[in-house]
Amino acid sequence: MKTVVSIGGSVLVPDLDAGRVEAYADVIGSLAAAGHDLGVVVGGGPTAREYIGAARSLGANEGELDQLGIDTTRLNARLLLAALDEDLASPTVPTDYEEAAESLHRDRVVVMGGVVPAQTTDAVSAALAEYVDADRLVFATSVPGVFDADPNEDPDAERYEEMTASELVKLVARGESLGSAGSNAPIDLLAAKVLDRSGIEAIVLDGTDPRAVERAVLEDDYEGTRIGPNHD
Repeated sequence: MKTVVSIGGSVLVPDLDAGRVEAYADVIGSLAAAGHDLGVVVGGGPTAREYIGAARSLGANEGELDQLGIDTTRLNARLLLAALDEDLASPTVPTDYEEAAESLHRDRVVVMGGVVPAQTTDAVSAALAEYVDADRLVFATSVPGVFDADPNEDPDAERYEEMTASELVKLVARGESLGSAGSNAPIDLLAAKVLDRSGIEAIVLDGTDPRAVERAVLEDDYEGTRIGPNHD
């Protein structure tokens, strides 16, 4: 099975903890050993936010800030690569989808970060999954799925066990129109739209425990939200 795993920066590196990175590397190794072709996309997390905040205060424009964020995601990707067996993973961080696909075709685990300005690693993950015809995309986030309201603000917020990609697009778009993008759906609008057109199955789960990703992929056992193709 061809699988793309999107690991949020806040999940992989909430701080620079080598043990946590090693734990994710162990999971990736386990999935590869089970026969999965793997593409991994890593986010920027708090490190990216700190750099962007500092650069903004120094007068950097939005394009420069985007590039700084991309550079940080690639730095996080290199950190994860350092923990992976050199015989398992491609030794470099791809900078585009074609390069990533070529490595996957050589049966190498691919680890990448951002690609272009104005595109989050959510969208990169969805675009990579579409580009390589992945069977499944797993979003390892800091929240346990997609909710009908912001669970941090609404104690009655309920998690969707399952929804279609078109339903996700509507939910995320509604949040953006309210000025609170991402509050209840930990996937951005572009990523949701790519899922909508591609029909790739996605799972959104809490990746605080790296083994949750392993169970989701190997055993289809997870607590989160399944995003399926649209109904005919």
